[in-house]
Amino acid sequence: MRFLLTSHGSTGDIFPVIRLGRALVEAGHHVRFATVNLFKKDVESAGLKFIKLPPDWDQSGFSEAMRELTKSGNSVDLLKMIYSEANPFLDEIIEILRRELVTADAFVSNYIFGNLCRLARQLEVPCAVTTFAHNAIPSYSKSPISLPRALKIPHFIKKPFNKYMWKIADFYLCWNLNQVIGETLIKNEIGEMESYLINPADRILVTVSPALFKPKKLWNENFSFTGYLRWQAPEDSEKQSAIEQFCQGEKVPVLTFGSVTFENTRKIMRRFLKNWPNNKKIIIQSGWAQLGIERSNSYIFTIDKISHDQLFKFASVVIHHGGAGTTASVLHSGVPHIVIPHFGDQKFFAREVRRLGVGISLRLSRWPEELPRAVRIVERSKKRLKKARSIADTLETENGSQEAVKELERLMIESKEIYLPIITK
Repeated sequence: MRFLLTSHGSTGDIFPVIRLGRALVEAGHHVRFATVNLFKKDVESAGLKFIKLPPDWDQSGFSEAMRELTKSGNSVDLLKMIYSEANPFLDEIIEILRRELVTADAFVSNYIFGNLCRLARQLEVPCAVTTFAHNAIPSYSKSPISLPRALKIPHFIKKPFNKYMWKIADFYLCWNLNQVIGETLIKNEIGEMESYLINPADRILVTVSPALFKPKKLWNENFSFTGYLRWQAPEDSEKQSAIEQFCQGEKVPVLTFGSVTFENTRKIMRRFLKNWPNNKKIIIQSGWAQLGIERSNSYIFTIDKISHDQLFKFASVVIHHGGAGTTASVLHSGVPHIVIPHFGDQKFFAREVRRLGVGISLRLSRWPEELPRAVRIVERSKKRLKKARSIADTLETENGSQEAVKELERLMIESKEIYLPIITK
């Protein structure tokens, strides 16, 4: 079958979909991946056909956009900012996807732009979205808004209350996003967004661990918790040797903020260097923010692009921003976390790390001063390490890419019942 995939955003948004595409190829399907030119080499190295989408920014352009996103006040503001950045390019994106959909048997989009599935539905092409943010998955057991602890909902009305609140949240989110891109969608004959949370596609693949995060009862059968989709860059033997020489057999803290960028990077890293113990080793991954130190220090090793799996083998604790992809990688590594959330869903993932008992979190405003003490606490915690290793063992039994392929193949079978009557009328 011919699958058309699309994803937009940073590495954490693109790599899981690359893994899905590779799994589909291994299952005998033909796959095209429409995304920006920044990830062309990654897409093609996985054996997928690359379809170029705008914008044609280089790394600095995406880093600048990420800096703006870190200023968002809440999840709704964040999505509006993302859609505002995308709106100048949306006409061309829609034109390209509409053309490619003509020769597609199925369409898969990441959840951020799940509204693109409306294109597929217009052409009677089965569609799915992938999402790694399980806090945004509708559930009868929880509300989309946090209620005050003093306000307890009686058990007998909890389910209908939560159902009603999710519908309100869906309407509110669509209303806000339509303020940004509604005119563009109408101009392109797609129509305004009608559902972002509850019914964005024929199937919603929730690509997190079902053992750790799946609720007791799903909203409906269209939601499927498949397990993680993880794609790693090839291991680098030269970087491996350099890290081994630095660590000398010792597990050391690893600091990485992934694709997150922010203002005043040098000032923040000066504060870090001022407070970090002189004789304590640490590895710093520079990432999109270009983290680094201004003075040579034999106890601090800085490295650029490297796969999480290769890097985290050397970690005693991973200090990170709480991005979905990085959190998943640390959970798989069996190493405790120190999470420093910056924006968006990162605060949610910090809470999940604490709930699972595998780490702690720090305030963004004070992390350079608080980090040394936090590292001492986590490195001495046998309980957190034991729990982290136990969770890694659990994740080893799951195969998210295989389950996602099964769900998509099942969707194709079901779609014959959905779309064939429409086509033959």
